[in-house]
Amino acid sequence: MDVSGDGGRAPAARARVRTATMLCAAAALVVGAVPASAQTRAAPEPDPEPVVVVDCFSKAQVRPEEYLLACGDGNNRLVRLNWDTWGPRKATATGTDMVNDCKPYCAAGRFHAYPVTVTLSKPEPWPGHPDIQRFTTIRLFYPGTAPSPVPRDVTYKLVY
Repeated sequence: MDVSGDGGRAPAARARVRTATMLCAAAALVVGAVPASAQTRAAPEPDPEPVVVVDCFSKAQVRPEEYLLACGDGNNRLVRLNWDTWGPRKATATGTDMVNDCKPYCAAGRFHAYPVTVTLSKPEPWPGHPDIQRFTTIRLFYPGTAPSPVPRDVTYKLVY
């Protein structure tokens, strides 16, 4: 016997409201569960690989603290390099050029320190590593005295 006075329609209406509520809750759960990878926002571009400088041992380096200039005998080395910039076209640093005076001969010589500004430039593809750019030129500028007979401003091609 129905005592509500609505002819038995109230339970059906309540069931429809309950079903609608459950469907809305389920929809909210589904929307919240969509993974971020399914969103339409574009992913950020990956950072390009930095340009490298290749050392005497064919090892790629980025912002090295030291760099050997005289690969054959080790009598000229850049040390304490502090890189101001390292970009896609050039890199600049200040540091010290340690040069052996080779007097009376290199094995008995003394190393002398020369403050230097270093600029790496002219990036090109690294042979054998087509996805990597390497600097091919190094410029040394000596703000004070340069090691004899080197001029105060000199540029070398990096061949490694």
